[in-house]
This record gives sequence, C-alpha cells and structure tokens, in this order.
Amino acid sequence: MTEFFNQFSRRKFILTAGASAGAVFLKGCLGNPPASITGKSVQAQPAAQTVANLTPEQTPETTTVKLGYIPIVEAAPLIIAKEKGFFAKYGMTNVDLAKQASWGAARDNVEIGSAGGGIDGGQWQMPMPHLITEGLITKGNKKIPMYVLCQLITHGNAIAIANKHQGKGISLQLAGAKSLFTQLKSSTPFTAAFTFPHVNQDLWIRYWLAAGGLDPDADVKLLTVPAAQTVANMKTGTMDAFSTGDPWPNRLVKDKIGFMAALTAEIWKNHPEEYFAMKGEWVDKNPKATKALLKGIMAAQQWLDNFDNRKEAAQILAGRNYFNLPAEILLEPFQGKYDMGDGRKIDDKSMAAYYWKDGKGNVSYPYKSHDLWFIVENVRWGFLPKEYLTTAKALVDKVNREDIWKEAAKEAGIAAADIPTSTSRGVEEFFDGVKFDPEKPEEYLRSLKIKKVSV
Repeated sequence: MTEFFNQFSRRKFILTAGASAGAVFLKGCLGNPPASITGKSVQAQPAAQTVANLTPEQTPETTTVKLGYIPIVEAAPLIIAKEKGFFAKYGMTNVDLAKQASWGAARDNVEIGSAGGGIDGGQWQMPMPHLITEGLITKGNKKIPMYVLCQLITHGNAIAIANKHQGKGISLQLAGAKSLFTQLKSSTPFTAAFTFPHVNQDLWIRYWLAAGGLDPDADVKLLTVPAAQTVANMKTGTMDAFSTGDPWPNRLVKDKIGFMAALTAEIWKNHPEEYFAMKGEWVDKNPKATKALLKGIMAAQQWLDNFDNRKEAAQILAGRNYFNLPAEILLEPFQGKYDMGDGRKIDDKSMAAYYWKDGKGNVSYPYKSHDLWFIVENVRWGFLPKEYLTTAKALVDKVNREDIWKEAAKEAGIAAADIPTSTSRGVEEFFDGVKFDPEKPEEYLRSLKIKKVSV
C-alpha cells in the first residue's frame, strides 16, 4: 500500500500545482469567466416547470445543496436539471452548481464540504467515490464515506491524437503502429495525458493501449494534466495524445490540432461513464432531499435522450456560465456524428452520448457490477493491492446506493420495466473480444496479457 499512497502523494502535488495553471489555461484558451477558475458557483434561473404534488413523506428536508461539476458532457444532467426546472419541480429550489477547475479541486472541495466553502457532492469519475471512502486519495488518508447514487451518462469520450501522427496507423486497432511507439520509446516517448489518475479516462487509454499490445507503463509516458493544459500542450507539440470527454476531442478536430483515434463507444459499447455521488453524511441527514435530487436528474436524463431536445441542450451547455464555447462543437457528437479528423466519419446515433437508456437498458441505474470493474482495473494496474479482489464486493455494497435510486424511481413514477431487477448487468464485452464476468473477476484478469498483477 505504501507505493500506492506515495504515487498519490506525488500526483496530489502535481494536481494542486496544476489546478491554478490549468485554470489560467482555461481562461486563456477558452475565455471562461472567473467562476471556472475559482470554483465560484454559477446561479441561473430555472425554466418554468410544473411543481410536483409533494407529500410530507417526499418533501425535502432542505432545499439547498452545492454540487460540483466539470464542464464536459457528463455534467449535462445536473445542468439541465437546474436550467429546465427539474430540481425545483421536486422541491430542490436552491441547487448551487459550482464549476470545478480540476478533478483534484473537486476532491478537495468535497473533503471540506459546502459548510467550509466546498461542495456536498456532484459529478465524479469512477472509482473516485470508493477511493475517497477508503481514504486513498484524501489529505492525511482521511476516510470520507461517499454514496454512488446514479450513473450520469454512457459514451461521450474519446482518445485524441496530435495531428503530427496522422497516417501512422494510430487508430482503434494499434497493431500497425507498434513500431512507431517502439521507435519513439528510444528517444522521446509517446506522451499521453488524462485528467485524474486511476479513474475512467486513465483506464480507457490504458485498456486501448494494452489491447493493442502496448504496455502503458513501459511503452508510453502517461501524465495527469488538466484538460485545457493538455490542449495547449498539443498545440505546441509537447503532447501526443489525451483521453477525455466531449467537447474537448471534437474541439481539437475543429481547431485542426488533432484527430480521434477511437471513441470509448468503440472500445466498450454502452460502457459505464461518470456518476453522481454525494457525501454519505449529507445523504444520511437528508434522505428525502437526496431522492428529490435523483428525481430531478432522472427527469433531465429522459429529456436529454429525446434527440429533438439536443439542439437546445447544446445551447444551454455551451453558454458562458457553463462550457463557454460554440454550441456546434457539442451538437454533432450529441447526434452521433463524429468527424474523426483523419478522414474517418461516423454517423451512428448508437455511438452518441446517452443519459437514460442505451442498447443494453438503463443508463441512470448504478449497476454494482460496473463499480466492480473499475476496482478490478485498479488492481490490474497495481493501483490497488490484490487483496481488493476479495474485499471489493463489500466496498461496493457500502458505497453503491442503488437502493436509493430505486426508491426515487418508484416515487417519480418510473415504469417498472425501466427499473432494473438485478444489481449486475451481466457479462460485458470489449472491442478486442475480452469479456468481463462480474462473477469471475480473477478469470477476467487472467485473460489479460498485459497487467501488473499476478493472478
């Protein structure tokens, strides 16, 4: 465990130092208002919405909460729930959305909570809530119980590559590019970035590299860098690739800085992406308010999955208070239309971001089997000790509160057919043919050729 903590201590310094630098890049590159730099909350007037007839049993204990978000499409349900009045409909009339300068800032802000000027919860990469609960990425390794309450989105991420590598065989399948990586390794290693270590965007690029026969820890150089700083580095030629969410990959293509080698929708169709999670103490104190937040998010997710609403959604998200960029950067990917920047074009709605339902069923429901995959991948790369294979289920049961999701869904009148009856989505399959059976995590690890753990 010592090496695990040491890795995080070093990275914490990088992230803390990089947060202010990343904020400068955010302002300089995208013209974001000061709120994006300081984490200051952004207030907006919600759209008129019919208020639900709340019984005393469903009336929130508080109408006030502060939620953190990162300006990528994963945050859309939170923003839409506020802007379209879905939070207010269920009694949460004072939801404060606070833009976070980085994932490290979000972690620090949830540690101190809203009473100390931070946040009560919000949008997270996985398994950040589990790592925070275990005290593995917090100051002084303090354990801060978190509850995972719903999945926000599927898809909406990509592996972006600098234009200088056009035509060198870097695509979803990497077999034709291995010699390039070997050549670069002996001089200036291929350098790729993600926005926080050991979570979604780190795991996507690692899976993609390893499936192509490349060892992410030996054949390339991986860095933790705020997204806007990565864009600046790609402009100057010092960064070869990065893994992050829309609108960044599409922005790179539009600005003719890079191309997309792969969508995460190609790596793992209908994959789990980012989640909504809150501090456990806030949820325990405010169970009815928690369900009210979930109802608002569910309503926003259903609204977002009506493709006729996506133009309006892009305009709302693109606004100065949120993403601060041209709406068209968001609109095409929202429709499943991707100009990959290397001559390849995708026009397939099944590859678009989904918020409520996808090809495998419910997106919003937080399957425990997905939490398990994120933890198993951390074991795969040596981020967590092997012992977590035996304790993961207990950790998932403690953090994942799918029971609260179900209660909220029933109160909101969600059709029984849209409420999963199992906490497992079953066997998952990746683009390279590898399968993950949540009942047999060790078998999954044994099937992987490149890994740090011995099983």
